[in-house]
Amino acid sequence: MEELSGTVLVGDSFDPVRGRVVVEDGRIEAVEETDTDSTDIVLPAFVNAHTHLGDSVAKEAAVGLSLDEAVAPPDSLKHRRLAAADRDELVSAMRRTLRFMRRTGTISALDFRESGPAGARALREAAEGVGVDPFIFGSGDPSVLDVADGYGASGANDDDFAAERGACEERGCPFAIHAGEPDATDIHPALELDPELLVHMVHAEREHLERVAEQSVPIAVCPRANAVLDVGKPPIRELLDHTTVALGTDNVMLNQPSMFREMATAAKRFDVADREVLRMATAAGAEIAGLDCGVIEPGRRAALLVLDGDSDNLCGSVDPVSAVVRRATGMDVERVVG
Repeated sequence: MEELSGTVLVGDSFDPVRGRVVVEDGRIEAVEETDTDSTDIVLPAFVNAHTHLGDSVAKEAAVGLSLDEAVAPPDSLKHRRLAAADRDELVSAMRRTLRFMRRTGTISALDFRESGPAGARALREAAEGVGVDPFIFGSGDPSVLDVADGYGASGANDDDFAAERGACEERGCPFAIHAGEPDATDIHPALELDPELLVHMVHAEREHLERVAEQSVPIAVCPRANAVLDVGKPPIRELLDHTTVALGTDNVMLNQPSMFREMATAAKRFDVADREVLRMATAAGAEIAGLDCGVIEPGRRAALLVLDGDSDNLCGSVDPVSAVVRRATGMDVERVVG
């Protein structure tokens, strides 16, 4: 049995409770309000709702490039770099990125993994023993579902993904697809595929939002990557008003996969409350992937992040939720549990 004490951000609303979390056999046994001298902040560990970890072989390679030049299949810089990387190089690069993610509080990532079954296997190998469990949306032939957790499509304007959608239905696994990143033309076709997850939705309009709400499709947004590629700002407020919205960091070659930076960007540049942002970085991604984490309550998996609330950076913060969302960095991390 283990106890984590301090200010605990409890439940769906992240209510700050002075007390402790009791952990036993990897589960939260109890959350107790009690006197404590600890200045730590205990919160759910992060779930990064959209990554491309293979891009770890090409960090900063796309500086100054457009969306098509940087990442569009099949001939962009990204795909040329992936094709040129040998397997050992790819696995090593992804493992180092996963280690960074663990140190900065992330315990799972919903990753769009290129290169078919071989790419999915490479990510499984990279994640061994790191403490970050990727939820892999595979690519290529539907046979990738023998290895991956679901299928991740590039976009409805790129190809006909009906066979892949059908394979996911047969196997009972999720189908995810990029939509509304360069423009709105691929959003309705993506929704026709009845996906379990849409990614980006930068150019979503009212007619798209109404369909999203009707179909109950969650969305992963990646505001920093959208800014780097100059495709616009996702309408996060409107998206939240219609469905579940989770936060992702997108391509590793564009930005480091820091959920602290993604949260601060969302909180400071969009019409969204700090508690909503924290939920986007934790519970929302966990719900999308069916993970038993993201919320601190008895019975849940003990996937927890402990911050030093008395660090030079966080000392003097008047609201622990705002401190986590707007100010905290990886340097404030004391422990990642689970």
